[in-house]
Amino acid sequence: MKAVTISRYGSTDVLEYSEMEKPQVTPNQLLIKIKATSVNPVDWKIRQGELQLLSGFNFPIVLGCDLSGVVLEVGEKVENFEPGDEIYTFINPLVGGAYAEYIAIPANTAALKPKNMNYCQAAAVPVAGLTAFQALLNLGQIRPGQKVLINGASGGVGTFAVQIAKAMKTEVIGVCSSKNITLVESLGANRVIDYNQIDFTKESEQYDIIFDTVGKETFSSCENVLKSEGIYISTLPTLENLPSTFITLFMPGKKSKLVLAQPNPRDLIAIRELIEDGLVKPIIDRTYKLVEIAEAHAYSEMGRAVGKIVISNEETSLVD
Repeated sequence: MKAVTISRYGSTDVLEYSEMEKPQVTPNQLLIKIKATSVNPVDWKIRQGELQLLSGFNFPIVLGCDLSGVVLEVGEKVENFEPGDEIYTFINPLVGGAYAEYIAIPANTAALKPKNMNYCQAAAVPVAGLTAFQALLNLGQIRPGQKVLINGASGGVGTFAVQIAKAMKTEVIGVCSSKNITLVESLGANRVIDYNQIDFTKESEQYDIIFDTVGKETFSSCENVLKSEGIYISTLPTLENLPSTFITLFMPGKKSKLVLAQPNPRDLIAIRELIEDGLVKPIIDRTYKLVEIAEAHAYSEMGRAVGKIVISNEETSLVD
C-alpha cells in the first residue's frame, strides 16, 4: 500500500510517499480502506520532533490520526461491523497510521460515519469534534442557560465547540480575529470578541465555562472572569496549567481541567446524531490529496487555518 512516512524528524522535506506492507487484522480489529484523513497540529509537531520522547525513534513512522473509510475485513471476534460499513474515528497520534491507504484499528474505537456527510467531511470531525464534545460535556458538565466562552472559536476545535455549546442551549461567546467574526456568528455565537481589540480576561463579564481551545490563556489569567463554580478547560498540558489542574481537583470552587480526547463509539455516535440533526457541521478550510501532504503541513504550520485541513485519498480532493 501507499503511505506517507518519515525516516527522521525534521521539516516537511522528511515526508515521503512510500510503499509499505498492507496491515493484517487481529481478532478484535477492522481493516479499513482510508478514504480521507486530516492534518492536526500534533501531526507536524511529531514530525518536527517536538514529541520525540513519546513518539520514539522506531522509524519509519506513519503519521496521521483522523480517518474515515470503508470496512474491508472484520476480525473474527468483531460482531457490530461488517464489510462495506462506512466508519469514522481517530487513532492515538503517537501511534499514527492514517496517512495511508489502509489501516487496522480496534473495532471498539469506531462508529458509523454521519449519513449526510462525504468522507472528507467525516474525516474533519473525530479529533476536533471529540475534543470539543468531551471538553464541554464530560469535563465542563455543560447545562442549558450557562454562559460559555470559546477562545479560538474559528479553529478546528473551536468551530465545533461553538456549535456544540449552542446545541446545548447555552449563551455562547466566541473569541477570534476580526476576519473570522462573521463565520463564528454564523455558527451560532451570541457575541464574538476580537482578541486584537478586547482582552476578555480584563472584562467584568463572568462565565460558567471558559474553553481555551488554543491554549493561549491559563487558569490564573482567566480565574477572575470565571463564576464561583466556573470551569476553565485547556487543550494544552502546559507548565502553567498542570499545577492548577491538580490543586483545584481537591478544592471547592473554580476548577482547571485539561482535555485529552479519546475515541469511543458513544461520543462518536452522539456527535453523529448532532450532525445528522443539522446542529453541527465541520468547517473545512482546504482539502489536499495525500501526495500533497507536505503542502498541507506547511499550511497548517502557518496557524491561519479556519476550521480543518482535510486530506483526500480519492482521485479528487473536492468537498461536496
